[in-house]
This record gives sequence, C-alpha cells and structure tokens, in this order.
Amino acid sequence: MSKRVVITGMGWVTPLGCDVPSVWSRLLRGESGVGPVTRFEAGTFKTNFAAEVKDFRLDDHLTAQQVAEHRDAGLNTHFALAAAAQAWKQSGLDAWTRSGNLSARRFGAYLGAGEGQLDFDNFAASNLAGWNPDRVGASRIDAPRWAAAAYRNMSAVREVEQEPNMCLAHVAQLVGARGPASNCMTACAASTQAVGEAFEILRRGDADAMIAGGAHSMIHPLGMTGFIRLTAMSRRVDDPSHAARPFDQTRDGFVMGEGAGMLILETLEHAQARKAAPLCEIAGFGSTADSFRITDIQPDGRGAQACMMEACRQAGVSPREPGTDGRPQIHYISAHGTGTKENDSIETRAVKGVFGPLAGRVPFSSVKSMLGHLIQAAGAVELMTCVQAIRTGWIPATTNLRTPDPACDLDYVPNHARDVNPDGGVGVCLSNSFGFGGQNDTIAVRRFDA
Repeated sequence: MSKRVVITGMGWVTPLGCDVPSVWSRLLRGESGVGPVTRFEAGTFKTNFAAEVKDFRLDDHLTAQQVAEHRDAGLNTHFALAAAAQAWKQSGLDAWTRSGNLSARRFGAYLGAGEGQLDFDNFAASNLAGWNPDRVGASRIDAPRWAAAAYRNMSAVREVEQEPNMCLAHVAQLVGARGPASNCMTACAASTQAVGEAFEILRRGDADAMIAGGAHSMIHPLGMTGFIRLTAMSRRVDDPSHAARPFDQTRDGFVMGEGAGMLILETLEHAQARKAAPLCEIAGFGSTADSFRITDIQPDGRGAQACMMEACRQAGVSPREPGTDGRPQIHYISAHGTGTKENDSIETRAVKGVFGPLAGRVPFSSVKSMLGHLIQAAGAVELMTCVQAIRTGWIPATTNLRTPDPACDLDYVPNHARDVNPDGGVGVCLSNSFGFGGQNDTIAVRRFDA
C-alpha cells in the first residue's frame, strides 16, 4: 500500500529575499525583484536586466564551521545550502537525527540543480593568452600556450564545482543524507521533477525522509548570451521591473532569475512518530514528455494536459467536476507562466483541456512576474507558494498583466493578490513546470488532514 507523504520543512533563496515569511509578504504586495544586472558588465547586452539574489551571505544561514566546509562551492550551491538549512531547521529533524531515530541510510536527497557558474574571467583570459593570429587552419588556439595560461589562471576546485552533481553532494553532506540520491537536469521542470520523484521514493517505502528541490544561477555572460540568442528573454530594457508579463498581450519573453528552493518530505508515519507538524500533504505527481520537437512545445499542450491529469488522478481529484462546496476541486494553479508568447498560450490551452467548463473558475497565476524565471530552481520555489497559499488562504497575483490577450482568457489573478479565506480558503493546488524539450511535470498538494 502506498504511503502518504507530507512536507515538514521549507526554505528558499530568491530575488525577493531569503526567508519564507518576508518573501511571501513581498509576493502578496506584488513587488518585483527585477533590475539591472550587477553581477557582470552587461551594458552592451540586448537584455541587460535580471532578477538577481541581493545581499546574500552564506554566513547568515550556516555555522562558521559549515561555511568553512562549503566555502569553495559555487554560487548556486551556496543558494542551495542556505535554503536547505532553513528547511532542515523548520522540519525539526536535526534533534531527531542526533537522537539516533533517523537512519542516514533512510534519508535521501533528490535535486534538480543546474550546472555551476563558469569561471568566466579566468577562462576568457586563458583563451586570449592562447590565441595565435598567425596560425593557419581551423583553429588559431595554440594549445600548449592555452594550457599553460589555464594552469596558471584557473582553479581545479572551481572547475569541479561546475559539475551539476556537486550541489547534491554539498547538500547531502550538510544534512547527513546517505540514502537514495539523484540529481536531474530537465531544464525548467527539474526541481518539480526532483520533488515528485522524491515523493515517489517515499510512497513506495524506499526512504523515510527526503530533502528535495533545486538551485540554479545563469546570470553570467554565457548563460545570458545563450537565451538572448534564442530570443527567449524580454528586451524591455527601458522598464525592467515591468518586463516580466506572463499572459499579457504585450509579453516579449521571460526574465532571468536565480535562487534555490528546498523542501523536507517525510512519510506521514515517520512525521507522526516524531510528532512533527506537517505543512501540507503531497497528493499527486504527474510527469510526461511531449515527444514533439526539441525546440517547441506540442501546440495543443497534450503533454502538459497529461501530467496535470495524472497528478489529479493520484490526488483523487476530478478536475471537471465541482466539489461539495460548488467550487472546482482544484483551488489554485501555480502556472509555469514564463511570459513567452508560445508558452503562455499553450499552457492556457492545456488548462482548458483538463478543466473543461470549470477552467475559467480556477485561479491561475505566475509568480515569475515578480521573481523572474529561476530556471531549474523555479519549480520548487513555486511549489512553496502553493504551500503558502494553502496555509494562509492568499493567492499571489500575476503582476504586469494590463493588456488582455484573447488567447489567454482565464483567471490569472491579475495585479493584486487575492484573499480566498471568505470562500473557504485553499485546499488543493497544482504546481506546473514545463521544460525546454517537452518535459512536463505537475505536483498536487493539499491541506493536511490527519
């Protein structure tokens, strides 16, 4: 028999701050974390703004000894460690572990963490040092000269820390997880998939607890350049704070963000044994592939529909039937909602396909309008907004939605957060993440009821 799974701890690092209460308050106020890029000189870039994490200090989250152990990790890993420390503290698992009640082999880690940041300045300096304009042929790089410069300029540790598995290694070391361990890189769906796969590991009894989530930062010259060349990012350089416009007719692309989101998942049995207070229950997970085209989403959103339907099926929810209170059985959808022309209209089409005549009655918003797109960290952070919606009865808005798009005609909670407590609050949510290449993942969470 499948086990029930609950969330007992959460932590995040975002462009609006690094603790759950203050970031949630800022999201409900509709604040923007977007501004000019300060991480490097981006003045000549066609998109020179992003949603950066500001005033971040690892020392604010870890002990001095822990900071020393992880000091050489990459920025994305530092974000993950800070978020993990918050989730670990809230869960109360530390005391349970020290008392010997949690076996490290029954405590796993599953992340959707992206690659670390390239040591760009030293890499570029080495390339310039190896450049030989007098060479003839396919390459004008003098390999021995390049190697000598690279050996002199570059750090072996920083090169290793670029590997995507290193974030997982650092987080596992921080919390002492020695059970099932995986890291997936399924683009924008990664951390939703990581949490969903961790949920499945617990459901089938292969672990008692998991730390799951994601971390990423692509706010560096190569990361920004890649998406600029794909013409996927907004170029609204004259108004960065209003550039992220999911579902708006004037949207022109997403805004790059960065950060981390981490959650502690446990079987209900394990959480109850230590008298933990669940934040909510994970009720379902759906994962599909479009199998359509590497660069495009399936135009009717069939893969997105399928993963939402599977999450609803596991959760025991009938999306096309009202509940006993007359409302749809899903009370909020955290949209993938990137702000690109194709994604927003196709996601809208997919939601209509799942909910049919009830689609227009389901609140459906994108916090990427305020946080930017955290890439592989986006899903976990957005899942946490669902948990907060359940706990508070407030739904965050889609900001900057001023010009209706005929192709996007659902209830996107435009511009102002919504208090649904008078209507019965938020009982069940879906969190959508759809990755480049056609990866689709949806998690269903519900208010915990013992």
